Amino acid sequence: MFFTPAASLRAAEDVDSSRRSETEADLLLVNGNVYTVNEKQAHTEAIAIKKDRILFVGSNEEAKKFQAARTIDLGGKTVVPGLTDSHCHIFGIGERELTLNLEGTNTLQDFLAKVGERATKTEPDKWITGRGWIETFWKPAQFPTREDLDKVAKENPVFLTRADGHASVANSAALKIAKIDKNTPNPFGGEILKDKATGEPTGMLTDNAQGLVRKNIPRPTPDEREQALLTGINREIGLGWCEIQNAGSHKDDVDLIKKVYFDAKARIRFVNCVYGPGPDAQNFLNEGAIIDGFDHHLTQRTIKVVFDGALGSRGAALLKPYSDAPETSGYFTEKPEELKPMFEEAVRRGIQVETHAIGDRANRTILDLYEAAFKAVPADQRPVKETRWRVEHAQILDPADLPRFAKLGVIPSMQPSHAISDLFFAPKRLGMDRLAGAYAWQSFLKSGAIICGGSDAPVERGEPMIEFYAAVARKSIKGESGPGWHPEQAVSREQALKMFTIWPAFASFQEKDKGSIEAGKLADFTVLSADIMKIPPPEILKTQNVMTIIGGEIVYQR
Repeated sequence: MFFTPAASLRAAEDVDSSRRSETEADLLLVNGNVYTVNEKQAHTEAIAIKKDRILFVGSNEEAKKFQAARTIDLGGKTVVPGLTDSHCHIFGIGERELTLNLEGTNTLQDFLAKVGERATKTEPDKWITGRGWIETFWKPAQFPTREDLDKVAKENPVFLTRADGHASVANSAALKIAKIDKNTPNPFGGEILKDKATGEPTGMLTDNAQGLVRKNIPRPTPDEREQALLTGINREIGLGWCEIQNAGSHKDDVDLIKKVYFDAKARIRFVNCVYGPGPDAQNFLNEGAIIDGFDHHLTQRTIKVVFDGALGSRGAALLKPYSDAPETSGYFTEKPEELKPMFEEAVRRGIQVETHAIGDRANRTILDLYEAAFKAVPADQRPVKETRWRVEHAQILDPADLPRFAKLGVIPSMQPSHAISDLFFAPKRLGMDRLAGAYAWQSFLKSGAIICGGSDAPVERGEPMIEFYAAVARKSIKGESGPGWHPEQAVSREQALKMFTIWPAFASFQEKDKGSIEAGKLADFTVLSADIMKIPPPEILKTQNVMTIIGGEIVYQR
C-alpha cells in the first residue's frame, strides 16, 4: 500500500490526536493517599477522570502526562472508593431533621423537656410527632408512658417513635383518637403494651400496633415529603456517602424518588427497594425493575420484607424466650405461608429480595423460605442466575444457621453501629449463650459470606466513620466494652472498607461499575481528613469527610 504525503500527514495527525485524547482529562487528583480496594493496585497517589468515569489510576509521576481541565492537589488526604450506605431509610433521615429530633436524649427528663418545649410552640389539638429516643441508656431503662407525655403535652396528640422504628409512645389524646383502650386486641405482628395491674394501655405500641395511631396522623403534603427526601439526601452527601440503598418504600415514595431525579434535584446514587407483600410490591413486579436509570443514578430491583421486630422492644423473633421477659419470644410481622408465592415469583422474574430479620427464629425461618424458593425455580429457569438475596440485620443467629448464608449465596446486610449500641442491653435480652451468634461479622466472613455494611439511619446516626469504627473496634464510641461483646468478631480495616465499597456494589449487582478505584469504573470517591486505615481507632471518630465526588463532579466540599 502506498501513501501520498497528504495521506501520511493525516495519518500522523490522527495518531497524535488519539494520543492527546488518551491524555486529556476533565479532572486530575494528585498527591492523594488512595486506597483503591483493587488488589492489583491497592495503594496509589493519583486519579484522572474523564466525564463520569475513571481514566487512570497510578503515581504522581505517571499522572504528569495528563492535561486536565482542573487539577486538585489533595495534600495527602485519604481517598477511598465512594462509600455506600447499604441500609438506610432516607425519608426517615430527612423527617428526623424536620420534625422533633429526639436523638441524644439521655434521660426521661431530657426527653420530656424536649416534648414540652415543642408543645409550647404548637397549637392545641395539632399533632406532635418525632423520632430518635431510646430508653436503654436511661436510668431506670424503661419505656416512657402516656402519663409521662400527658404531663408535658396534654393539649396535643403526641406520637413519638423509638430510634429503631419498631416502637412508639403515644399520649392519652392520641390513644383516644385511635380508639385504643383496655379492650383493644393486639393486631397481628404487634403489641399494645398494657399495665399488668389495671389492663389500661401504657401508651407503648410495638411494630404493627403503631399503625393504629399512625393512620390518624395527617399525611405530609407532597412538597413536605420532597423536602424530607432532599434533606436526607443532602445530609448523606455531606457525610461522604456516594450511594444509598434505601431499605423500603411505598408506591408514592417511588413516584417521588423518580420525580427528583427527573427534575435533576438529586445527585446521590440511589438503590431503592419496595415493601412487600402487598400492592406496592405487586405494582413493582408488574412494572419491572429499573436498572441504572438516570445515568446510573437510580436502580430499583428489590422487594423488602419486614419479618420480625427489634431486639430492644422485644419484638425480634427468638427460638427461645427472652431472658429478661420469659413470657415472650417475640413475633413474626408477616405470615411465612403468605411470603412463599411472592418469593417464587421474584425468583422467576429476576427480582431481588431483602428481608429484615433480627432474631434467630426469624433468621432460620427466612433462610428456609429462601431455600424453598430457590429449589422451586432451578437456575436454568431464572432470568438472573445469581439471586444475591439479602437478609437485613442478621443480628442474632443460631450458630448452626450461620454457614447457610454462604451455602445459599445469601448476603448478610449488617450495620456495625447496632452492635456497639445493642450490646449494652443485649446480654439482658438474650443471656450470654446466645451472644455467641450475635453481630457475628468475622464468623460470617470466615464461612465464605460477604457483608454489605450500612447504618440503618435514622435508627442510628448514619455517619460512615461511626460505622467503620464500630466494625474495627467493636467498642462503644467512648471506648467501652463488656462481657459478651465478643471482640474476636471485629473485622480488619481492609474488610471494613470492603463492607462499605465493593461488597455493597456486589450486593446490588454493580461491581463492574462501582466499589473500587479502577480505570473504567464510575468516578465516585470519598475524600477523608485522616488515614482511617492506619490511625488509632478512636481517631477514626474524629475523621471528617472533606469532599464527595460522584461521577467526576464535586458535589460536596467542606
